[in-house]
Amino acid sequence: MGTAEDGARAAGRAAGGTAVRERRGSADAWGVTVLGACAGWALLTAAGRDARPEGVLLAVLAVAAGYATGRIAGAVLPVAAPAVGALAGLWLALGVPDATAGPRLDAPLGHAGATAALLALSAGAACCAAWAASAPLPRLALRLLAAGAAVAAAVQGSVAGCLACAGVLLCSLAAARMPHRGLALAGPAAAVAAAAALAWAVAEDALPEGLAASAEGQLGAYRILLWRDAAGLAGHDLLLGTGPGRFGELSPTAAGTLASDGRPHSAALQQAAEQGLVGVALLAAACVWVLYALWRSPRGTPVVLSAGVALAAVGVLASAGNALSFTAVTVGVGALAGVATARPLGGDGREGGAGGEGGEGGEGAPGREDR
Repeated sequence: MGTAEDGARAAGRAAGGTAVRERRGSADAWGVTVLGACAGWALLTAAGRDARPEGVLLAVLAVAAGYATGRIAGAVLPVAAPAVGALAGLWLALGVPDATAGPRLDAPLGHAGATAALLALSAGAACCAAWAASAPLPRLALRLLAAGAAVAAAVQGSVAGCLACAGVLLCSLAAARMPHRGLALAGPAAAVAAAAALAWAVAEDALPEGLAASAEGQLGAYRILLWRDAAGLAGHDLLLGTGPGRFGELSPTAAGTLASDGRPHSAALQQAAEQGLVGVALLAAACVWVLYALWRSPRGTPVVLSAGVALAAVGVLASAGNALSFTAVTVGVGALAGVATARPLGGDGREGGAGGEGGEGGEGAPGREDR
């Protein structure tokens, strides 16, 4: 009797493991397809024009390389890999000025959007490492590292970075009480969509007068002029856009500014202006792929949600800044997503020390449907 029961359990575990591998394989295939389409569309929209698709191609390569590295490192070193990544992000944001060099616009991003994004990614990586740790002391130290990222952002004068890091830490602590990761991931996704929609509404001057005045006070008149130029360029060719890298020369506001970096400081508006609505759709598809990969991740729910909130914070910053124009940020985005979707070697889908807090038997466990 015991032998028969053991055999049934083993068969169930094998079937569950096969189902998990199939779900992860579909997420990986979708990711390859989406990133390949982003690169291909950039080349297509640049054909026959004086365009520069190198920036888009580099960003795609950076995300792919970071994702692959994060998957490997997260499988081998589920605690150490994100912890080292958190420290690297802090070092890049605070100790390497060239990592976020370039013209900087003022409020609401404080310093460069890249600095705030790197600090948010660092906080997310530290929280992921904390949930993967089994001992209380390392877990506390890693959460203090995440809090340190918020303090560093405040010292640097980056209000957005401080709020992003604090939000990541608080949401990570609350993730232990989130039984359904799908519903929990919908919140960060909605925040990114709302930020992009708000930027578009500002660019189209579609906000009520009171809200428009408030937005101009927070964002600055120069940024709004850039956004309106981007919306105007997008209207000239809704399908193909003007071509990658051409915003700076076609935007009257950017062309008339000596310190301009040639970007509208909004990822969605830049895609619309330079690669048309198809480019916007591909950018949205890349975001959906990351969410889907996190949803199907074998990691515990707290790890997944910590990474999801940090990545959403970067998305919100990219809606009103140039965060995704920096290779350090795009590599970090891919690496954090990779760590949060990696299956630790020899693991069974549980996070060390998580127990009933979303790790053991959680939605990431093999054989369980993550719905």
